[in-house]
This record gives sequence, structure tokens and C-alpha cells, in this order.
Amino acid sequence: MDYLAVIFFTSVFLLFYVYAGYPLLAKFFGSAVNRVVNASAPGDHDYEPTVTVLIAAYNEAPHIADTVRNKLEQDYPADKINVIVISDESEDETDELVTAIDDERVQLIRQVPRAGKTSALNLAMPHATGEIIVFSDANSLYAPDTVRHLVAPLNDPEVGYVTGRMVYKAPDGSLTGEGCSAYMTYENKLREWETQLGSVVGVDGGVDAMRREIFTPMNADQLPDFVQPLTVVEKGHRVVYEPRALLYEDALAAASDEYRMRVRVGLRAFHALKDKSILLNPSLFGIFAWQLWSHKVLRYMAFLFMVTAFVSNWALASQSNSAEWAGTFVAQIFFYGIAQWGHVMSRRGMETSRVISLAYFLCLVNLASAQAFWQFLRGRKQVIWKPRT
Repeated sequence: MDYLAVIFFTSVFLLFYVYAGYPLLAKFFGSAVNRVVNASAPGDHDYEPTVTVLIAAYNEAPHIADTVRNKLEQDYPADKINVIVISDESEDETDELVTAIDDERVQLIRQVPRAGKTSALNLAMPHATGEIIVFSDANSLYAPDTVRHLVAPLNDPEVGYVTGRMVYKAPDGSLTGEGCSAYMTYENKLREWETQLGSVVGVDGGVDAMRREIFTPMNADQLPDFVQPLTVVEKGHRVVYEPRALLYEDALAAASDEYRMRVRVGLRAFHALKDKSILLNPSLFGIFAWQLWSHKVLRYMAFLFMVTAFVSNWALASQSNSAEWAGTFVAQIFFYGIAQWGHVMSRRGMETSRVISLAYFLCLVNLASAQAFWQFLRGRKQVIWKPRT
């Protein structure tokens, strides 16, 4: 077989494996393994550990007061929950709005100079008194029983980290929002199957909980939503998904905002995979190593498989009169044409179908991964962030 055909079929196979093959295998093996979580029952008052909610914030005046009150009003014993807001040298009214909340359970820590979310969490940990640490974003609103559901799986001594379910809302029906919502539905289903295998690979970061005693300080450039769960697995604990712990968050309406966020997260994820490369060794971490390769490494490199599939198909169609090669090339052009049309409609603020939305979103996240990988190869690191808009 021509080497170009080998490249094409290998690329297509890897793309299929990343987005469909691995999830199907995770579902099959997850059903076979079926590792249960010995969580406390909903409403079980015998397991109500103390909880500290950590919220890192930079210029979050439009959201911070509602977010803090949302945590204080959770269906959880009031004397067992407190909130620490770490203001990363905010320049707006974030600090004043937090201190204006008349509740002794709320504490403000100001990080100066500005050093990013990871450093903010490290700074807050010595002040955290809860047995369980809950991580919330500054614009994250929980369902009333989210904290209770987050805590429940930690009744199982094997579980060290719990992630909830993020539900993206697209209030204006924006294209990026719709695509992001469909993508998260897909991700959440995959997390259910990975939990049955033992541990999930990816978490949301805005609706997570872990045991305080196993928290490990991180380097400022490390992505806490990625590195901390991997460290928990490295220490021999499970990271599990709890779909009843709901977080409601608006999806980014502007494609440019979504793109910048994806580049930032992708860049820090590449560095995290490098820092935690020991977890990729199947002789040491077995099934989880396979999960990490499949769900993260190959997923973040999917842009490369898209490029090689397109270029090799173009060369094969050019060199041959085969209708098959021409057909597969036209199919790829059609897919990217749909995505481009989605981009045009997004810029015009127009609504479109779910299929076009998802095609556009997949291309957007893979283009962001390509830029993030290029920055990673150049040694760039990103520590600070800006609020989602």
C-alpha cells in the first residue's frame, strides 16, 4: 500500500479512536469493571464533614457577590461550610463586594502581586479549615444541593477527588455556546464510564472537591484543574464524577473568547502532561495510563491527525483518478466548509443548526490546540488569567 494511503488511514483511524473508539471502549470496559463508589446516601447526616470553598478571583465584580452567597446558601449545615475568596490583586470592586457580605464564614485574602489562580490556591490552603476543599470559579453558581452531592463520594476512603457536572447555558443561542454545550454533554457521559473504570481523566475545575490532607502545592505555571487530580491518582486515590453536583455557567458567546480560553488551557495541559508523564506508563498505572493517553494526549493532538488526513488525501486525489480518493477529499472539504460557514454565521450573530455548531466548535478547539502546542514547543508558559466575558 502507498505510504500516503497508510498515513491517511492511520490519521482517520486515530481521529475515529479519539472521538468515538475510546469512549465506546471506556463504556464497554467500564460496564465490565463497574467499580462502584461507596458514597453516603443523599440526606445522610452521619457524613457531613466540614467544607471550605476556595474561589480565586480577578476583577470579578459582576459575579463575585452572587457566587459567594450561592455557596453560603447551600443545603448543608451552615456551621460546617465557609468560603475563602482569593483576590488576585483585583483592580475593580471585587474586594469591597466580598468584605461587604456580612457573614463571619467569609474570608478575603488579597494576593499581591498578581500571580494567577494556582498561586492563589496555594496561598489559601493554610487558611482552609475544612476537611473537604471545594473549588469554585468566581462566576460559578451551584444547584442548592451541589456541595452535599460533591462531598458524598468522599465517604468512600478510596476516593480522593470528586468532580461535578458543568451545564453550559447559551442564553442568546450563540453558535459557540451551542457547540460547547453539546461537547460537554459528550464529555460528561465519558466521565460516567471512566468512573466505572476507576478514575476520570479530566475535571471541570469550577465544581470539584478533594480531601484537604492530600492537597499538594503546585507550581505557579501548572493547571490546577489538571495537575491536582493527576496527583491524587499518583497518590493512589480515585478521581470520580458525580453528575448530581450541578454547576450552571454561561458559555462564551464570542468565538474569540472561547478560542483564547482553549489556547490557555491547552498550553497549560501540555505542560501538565510533561510534568506528570510518569502516569503515562502502563506498567505503573495500568488502565489509567491508557485513559490518559487516549483522553488527553491523543485528544490534544487530534489537530495533527486532521492535518495529515487532509494533506495525504489531497496528494492521493491529485496523483490518482480514483473516485474513492476524490470522494473522501470532497467529504473533508465539505466538513471544513460547514465549519467555515459556522464561523461566518457566528461573526454575524446568527443562529444555526446543531450539526454546524458542533463542526465549528470541533475545528475551533483543535485550532486552539495546535496554537497551544506550538507555544508549548517554544517553551512559553502562562500563569495569570482574565475573567471569562
